[in-house]
Amino acid sequence: MEGFYAGKRMDYIDKTSKKSSDLSLLAQCNGTEIMINTIKQDKLFHVDPSDNNCVMEFFYLLDGSVEYEDNEDRKVLNKGDYFYVFKITQSVFFKVLDEVTLLYVSNQPVYKSLKDEMCELTEIVNKVEKKDKFTFNHSERVREYSRKIAEKLCINGERLENLVYAAAFHDVGKIYIPDEILNKPGRLTEEEMVYIKRHPIDGSRMIHETFLKYTNKIIEQHHERLNGSGYPYGLKGDEIMLEAKIIAVADSYDAMTSNRPYRQGINSSLAIKELINMKGTHYDEVVVDLLIKILKEDYNVL
Repeated sequence: MEGFYAGKRMDYIDKTSKKSSDLSLLAQCNGTEIMINTIKQDKLFHVDPSDNNCVMEFFYLLDGSVEYEDNEDRKVLNKGDYFYVFKITQSVFFKVLDEVTLLYVSNQPVYKSLKDEMCELTEIVNKVEKKDKFTFNHSERVREYSRKIAEKLCINGERLENLVYAAAFHDVGKIYIPDEILNKPGRLTEEEMVYIKRHPIDGSRMIHETFLKYTNKIIEQHHERLNGSGYPYGLKGDEIMLEAKIIAVADSYDAMTSNRPYRQGINSSLAIKELINMKGTHYDEVVVDLLIKILKEDYNVL
């Protein structure tokens, strides 16, 4: 029948995926696009203002639940609820409480730009994972620690999303470190340390031309320390962004407790003692205390 189209389950025009979400284009006509977007639990997503004042985007929750902030009040949308945006002036941020499946309708084409963004992110992830499986898994854990710390500090919205992305990709610059240095079993030479100390700068430059560009300063600073003993710039105290201070603590804890090809990780108790010993000199005291609280409450670490 002319003008009539039917699709079976799992039929779509195009689909793109990353580890935390899938986006499927089901139908498009005269600029209107209908999509299905699935996003995993505890992930963040946002809807941005458009340069085109005629754009309306509609989202219906087929399954799951999300949380958003409305005038500093936390509100929850569940299965069967919906929201839409039209002429918004600032981004709206959501946290997925239970894996959510959204029916997503836009009256202007958006799928290609969203696909390009997801492919760009997936390409970065694949580069890191191919280079060093430890770095990838380590960054996933650092992201979760950092997110939990940030939420206890009431960091939310765009700032929280940038922190989460920065934590996930804080070590992306290590793809430029030669394998023989990255996995060297013995003490590194001064020349080899130059490669190591460049990875925050290399990572910052690597993502500067991507949609993650707003995280570049956080990535650049995640090895700085309060007393100026860190790298690459030797920043001190308030010269270091709070987001970088959060990642520094999460990163150090996970690095200490993780096994590497050249050494065994220490137990959690010893790692916590090390963080406590360096509170106020290397690490932010509040951030260290919050991580310890999270480890006890969420991970049963004594």
